[in-house]
Amino acid sequence: MQTALYSDMAEGEPLSVGNGQSALVQSVQSDLMAPSAGIHGLLQDGSSYTPLDSNTDRTVQPFPRSPKLQRKVAAAAQPSQEHLSRRLGELQAEMSKTEAHIQSLKKRKADLARTTEVMKQQVREHFENMRCILKQDEQVVLDALEMDLRRTRTRLDQVLKNWHQHQDQVTKSIGSTQKALSKSPRADKDEKSLSENVSPKKPASSEKEIRLNEERFERLLKTLSSISKSLKTQMQRKTLLLDSAPIVIDRQTCHAQMAVTSEGRSLSFSGSACSAPQHPLQFDKVCCALGSSPITSGQRYWEVDVRCCSAWAVGVAYGSLERKGRDKGAKLGRNRKSWCVELRNKSVSAWHNDHRVVCQGVRLTPVGKVGVWVNYDKGQLTFYDVDTMVVLQRFSAAMTPVFERAHHQFTEPLYPAVRFLRPAENQIWPNHLEFCLLNSP
Repeated sequence: MQTALYSDMAEGEPLSVGNGQSALVQSVQSDLMAPSAGIHGLLQDGSSYTPLDSNTDRTVQPFPRSPKLQRKVAAAAQPSQEHLSRRLGELQAEMSKTEAHIQSLKKRKADLARTTEVMKQQVREHFENMRCILKQDEQVVLDALEMDLRRTRTRLDQVLKNWHQHQDQVTKSIGSTQKALSKSPRADKDEKSLSENVSPKKPASSEKEIRLNEERFERLLKTLSSISKSLKTQMQRKTLLLDSAPIVIDRQTCHAQMAVTSEGRSLSFSGSACSAPQHPLQFDKVCCALGSSPITSGQRYWEVDVRCCSAWAVGVAYGSLERKGRDKGAKLGRNRKSWCVELRNKSVSAWHNDHRVVCQGVRLTPVGKVGVWVNYDKGQLTFYDVDTMVVLQRFSAAMTPVFERAHHQFTEPLYPAVRFLRPAENQIWPNHLEFCLLNSP
């Protein structure tokens, strides 16, 4: 019976066992025939056979896709006309926006040249006005000197005229005397009387006062020299002022004995600690404070008024500067995280990484204001004496053999920094520092 069953299944004749048994037989038939057909197909078509250990990167599809799935994939691969129309509209709109933006950029590029020319013309006008003022003032000074020369010449001419008259009288007297010598004694008596009429003439004391006002001229030269130096200083300073920005002190960093004014620009040493609780960012042992705005790029310039302080330090520091203790890590210039110039014992010096350099070109008079200029991107830092614009010290990433820079550019945000230093025994304790407000040149 089993042989007959297999024979019937091989011939593909359905069996009718009754009430569902035919379906079961068909299932058994398909299960028996499927492996044989599958293996035979794989052996006949070697291209569709992929071993499990194959190194090929293509996706293995173990079973063929159904026609419905293939139609669905084909429909997805070929967008509809509606989708294509919508996409075309979007691309055309994008093209219009792009063309409009390109035209805007071209217009801006053209406007750059015109704007620059307008700015150049305005600069020329300002410098021309300054030249006109200088030329007019020069003419006024020259006219004053010419007037002084005329007055002096007039007085000398009058004196010279008097002396010429006296010379004429003496000449006449000489001639009369010579004639008398060649004539009778009577003529000698007459000539003697004539000679007695011409009295000797001595230079008047007022003649010595007839001269140019040289003292006034010397004062004029000194004034012009001072104006020239001041003008040169202001011309140098004008470019730095373009990078100026207000500096506000971060109250959370101030030492307990430092008092900040309401506008946040001035610091005073109070002498007594405030009762407020300590902040984690506060300096607890060093009388130091930082600005509130970090410098992370570009250029920045500010000035600190130090006239009311007998010992001070002005500089910049990373925000990671230590705040606690009296070690070098918390003192400006005594570590790799800060730079400064300071006045101590009437000597101005520059500090970084605990290296000290005496500032050159410092005047005998004390420094009144310290200017600080930072070029963050180039790693440059310069300190100025604002009154003369003399460079107190220049720190540069390219040239710092003395200070042994550990890096070639600033690696963290920089903060303006000030510090009260303890003065010598014979000096009073410092009490006031102020960040200047530089709204305009």
